Amino acid sequence: MLSESSAPLAERLRPTSLSEVVGQEHLVGSNGLLNTVLRSGTIPSMIFWGPPGVGKTTLANIIANEAKKPFYVLSAISAGVKDIREVIDKAKASPRSILFIDEIHRFNKGQQDALLAAVEKGIITLIGATTENPSFEVNAALLSRCQVYILKALEEAELLTLVHQALQRDEMLKKKKVVIQEHAALFQLSGGDARKVLNLLELVVEAAQADELVITNDLVMRVAQKKIAVYDKSGEQHYDIISAFIKSIRGSDPNAAIYYLARMIEGGEDVSFIARRMLILASEDIGNANPTALIMANNTFQAVNVIGYPEARIILAQCAVYLASSPKSNASYMAIENALQKVNESGDLPVPLTVRNAPTKLMKNLGYGKDYQYAHNFENNFVNMEFMPDELRGIKFYEPGRNAREEEMRKYLKALWKEKYGY
Repeated sequence: MLSESSAPLAERLRPTSLSEVVGQEHLVGSNGLLNTVLRSGTIPSMIFWGPPGVGKTTLANIIANEAKKPFYVLSAISAGVKDIREVIDKAKASPRSILFIDEIHRFNKGQQDALLAAVEKGIITLIGATTENPSFEVNAALLSRCQVYILKALEEAELLTLVHQALQRDEMLKKKKVVIQEHAALFQLSGGDARKVLNLLELVVEAAQADELVITNDLVMRVAQKKIAVYDKSGEQHYDIISAFIKSIRGSDPNAAIYYLARMIEGGEDVSFIARRMLILASEDIGNANPTALIMANNTFQAVNVIGYPEARIILAQCAVYLASSPKSNASYMAIENALQKVNESGDLPVPLTVRNAPTKLMKNLGYGKDYQYAHNFENNFVNMEFMPDELRGIKFYEPGRNAREEEMRKYLKALWKEKYGY
């Protein structure tokens, strides 16, 4: 039931049944996948994958309401393992309780693992929402226990339907006489996002402060430029734009990187946040393909924190262009990820006695440091000896990237370790 409220228009118009949902016909239509699931009476764990504002949270609410099960909501931005366990403990009293996790891709492996047993045992039915490809962002064990449903950005006709529904049904808007003469700007700024188009509509109507209003493209753009949160530092745009910025740099496109940087600067994004993300990228995505990138990013981080806006924009731009134009390698990132995985699999393997520290006589008597060979005592400062635990002999974690600098490293390592590691 729609009523006058201080909540945003998109929230006031949130559908309460599948029949009210606009768009996503492949899921909510009479023969749609979700309709079929609800009719079966058995709700599987599932993940909704799609852009912002297309109905992921709405569908989770509808499913919980239709299933008549307790409904818990967590945001992966703020929730931790403790929060997950508290929900699981509550859900034990009512098996198959539904737990909705927004932005599930932001959960790390440990947080995702905390869900696994409860999903397997049927304590909770998990519904996750993500804007990122779950194949890459959700661990395989959890993903294999979930159905993945893809949601699409709304088309222009669907957005127009939403706008007309809002004008006819919302208690606040229908008190005014509003005519949509032009709608291109509404749709351009919303980008297929139902929540954006509705909240933008409300913003335009409120800004006009008139009982009768003709909405044109020019009016929408004027209001948007003054008031709309095109870049919301606390909302989804914050994460969408920084994601596009980082991916543009990773993809070696300085022009796209500069565009998204401008979006963040215009929106008043914290300079430290932008610089910190570039600092991480310099190591994760460029690494030893260009070691100077890390120095550049670190200097940028320090400089912008001293200078601040508006001049910091110049330093941020210089760094973004440099990083985007640098050769790329994630070899070091993959090396530590592979090593961490092996540590989790194999546990605390004993360090070979040869390379253990021997600060006391007892340790020396026990063989600590025995037969250790000091590399600098040998030709080319190298001696072929074993440093790994016995169980991991010959395992290679670092594979140099295919770029000029790391090919030099590969050549060096091959001369030393060809037989052992196959460089």
